[in-house]
Amino acid sequence: MAITEKDRDVLARTLWGEARGESLAGQIAVACTIRNRVFDGKEKSWWGEGYAGVCQKPYQFSCWNKTDPNYQFLIGVKQIPSRELAQCRVAADQVIDGKVADPTGGATHYYALSMKKPPGWAAKAKQTLKLGGHVFFKDVP
Repeated sequence: MAITEKDRDVLARTLWGEARGESLAGQIAVACTIRNRVFDGKEKSWWGEGYAGVCQKPYQFSCWNKTDPNYQFLIGVKQIPSRELAQCRVAADQVIDGKVADPTGGATHYYALSMKKPPGWAAKAKQTLKLGGHVFFKDVP
């Protein structure tokens, strides 16, 4: 699969929207979860095609929902602080370029611990990692 500059940019912006308060390791874990969706092994994936397709597919990552307060930053109406975006770009590039191992153990889902209650799917899924403010899962029914 050819990775485009749009893929890199959209992944970095998604990391900012989903995990800007995390360490580089936490952002890498979120990026690996996205990579696991991109490379799920299916010819035509439900998740979407490529990094940009997966990140921007409706309702997969709340930061891309038009009603989310992060959305105006992600589409460029408001400016993301350059230092924050730069760290997200480092995480995105390391994951896309295969320079880091997947710390999530193959997770395809995560949720933020800041949520009032865990999503329903988490009860029947296999937790693979808790890092920073996120919990990661695979084998989600």
